[in-house]
Amino acid sequence: MATAITDDQDYTILPDLPEDVFTAPLKKPEHVGDDWLEPAQTRYSSEEDAIWDDLFERQMGVLPGRAATAFMEGLEKLDLGRGGVPEFGKMSEELDALTGWSVVPVPMLIPDHVFFWHLANRRFPAGNFIRTRETFDYIQEPDVFHDVFGHVPMLTDPVFADYMQEYGRAGWKAMRYNRLKALGALYWYTVEFGLIEEAPDDIRAYGAGILSGPTEVVFATEAQSPNRIMLNVDRVMRTDYVISDLQPTYFVIESFEDLYRQTVERDFDRLYSNLAPAFTYANSAVIDVDYVLNRGTQEYLLRGGRGSGAKPV
Repeated sequence: MATAITDDQDYTILPDLPEDVFTAPLKKPEHVGDDWLEPAQTRYSSEEDAIWDDLFERQMGVLPGRAATAFMEGLEKLDLGRGGVPEFGKMSEELDALTGWSVVPVPMLIPDHVFFWHLANRRFPAGNFIRTRETFDYIQEPDVFHDVFGHVPMLTDPVFADYMQEYGRAGWKAMRYNRLKALGALYWYTVEFGLIEEAPDDIRAYGAGILSGPTEVVFATEAQSPNRIMLNVDRVMRTDYVISDLQPTYFVIESFEDLYRQTVERDFDRLYSNLAPAFTYANSAVIDVDYVLNRGTQEYLLRGGRGSGAKPV
């Protein structure tokens, strides 16, 4: 049974979504329950397993030296290149032994409050389908490759794994204030498109949206077009973002401990009460409080981005 979202939240119980909270309208498939979990993981065909293997091989050609050390170590710990789409049960056993997390299959994007609930209970929802050869280079809705290859290796890092659980818990507070858009920006600029400075002049990617595609990992870490700015949580949650193209701005953390401190120790009640409903800053903006590592030329954006055929330089 679901319950209302309150300040004293029981995270074992799925909450009801308040009527006055705006979220994307999603139609629940008839075969799943309120938790949106699939009865079982898809049994992938040999061709679908081959697509996974080809995607994996392509990424491994560009990630060394550009992906965060924690991500590369996570790939090795879980042996995600053992061949074919990983079996969630076995992978979850290995992940549970490392950080207490599991991976669960869902049919599609799921509602925010359900997503938060799974994260709060250290379950990562992964799409129960894989892209086709026709959508090999770009797929709008995250599939099993994006979700498992891009996200799951980072869950082997104890500090990042705790950050993800705390993000899930923070989601319900954001719903009480109707500030899901702001919290979504934090997820976008950290979990999906985050960078880490592992050493001076050594910027690497830990965000799944970067790591699961060949073009963005080079663009995010090496190109001159985008801004690279040290993470400031208050600033990030006021910043718009791009959904279907390369990011004009990336935010950089010093360490995963730094990410955890900046978010979990932040007084979000005060922050939410002072946030406007809409974003304050454009996705290409550099403002006076920014600690800028690279002030981008924005050439890719100014030339029109993906739709124009502009080179990601």
